[in-house]
Amino acid sequence: MSDVLLAFLFTLFAGLATGVGSLLAFFAKTTNTKFLSFALGLSAGVMIYVSMIEIFFKAKDSLTVALGETEGYWITVVGFFAGMLLIGLIDKFIPKYSNPHEVKKVEDMEKPHSPVKDPALMKMGLFTALALAIHNFPEGIATFISTLQDPSIGFAIAVAVAIHNIPEGIAVSVPIYYATNDKKKAFKYSFLSGLAEPIGALVAFLILMPFLTDVMFGIIFAMVAGIMVFISLDELLPAAKKYDEAHLSIYGVMSGMAIMALSLILLS
Repeated sequence: MSDVLLAFLFTLFAGLATGVGSLLAFFAKTTNTKFLSFALGLSAGVMIYVSMIEIFFKAKDSLTVALGETEGYWITVVGFFAGMLLIGLIDKFIPKYSNPHEVKKVEDMEKPHSPVKDPALMKMGLFTALALAIHNFPEGIATFISTLQDPSIGFAIAVAVAIHNIPEGIAVSVPIYYATNDKKKAFKYSFLSGLAEPIGALVAFLILMPFLTDVMFGIIFAMVAGIMVFISLDELLPAAKKYDEAHLSIYGVMSGMAIMALSLILLS
């Protein structure tokens, strides 16, 4: 299987996890908050470790070879913080009430419904779906480019993104279902919001691939590292701590880092 096809499959897998979250909201009776806290912590651990230990230094190596030690290192650092700034700006312009990282629980689906549709809730659900799609777009580029460089890193990022897309799928489906009493419509919008992930990969393939020199790759990879760290610190860890019990979230972080470290050693 070619690396390009594998990269598309990884991004598709990560994006469609929003649909899994939507299905969980329909068929599970309660939210397993212990599992949610541990899983989000694990996702953050994977992202932080692979970004700081692997992706950042691969970007630095690529840029220093092309531009020299000093200039290459500077551009790596600038690219890292530019990635953080990019995802931070995306967050800033998303209304708080429609932020897909505001964790919603399965129990919210159980509230009695009115036969009258609620336009405000429908609007919230649609804005959440749009916000999630905007978030997933750079994550799709990150997964795609990472897989092309190193499939083991790409797979790790895809799994981490998929884990945190599950509660985001719930965040989309809950208000839409509550507004319409229509499970199919809630699932459809949740599913479609996840497709921004492979669309990001397609944009990377069509626009970035022809220009993917060592310098371009190094800059993108440095930005990917910044994006992953920002998502972990600003979104995943606070969400994990929200339902934390007995330090489960930090155990999840440690487990994610350990799994990532071991897999990088075994696959090197």
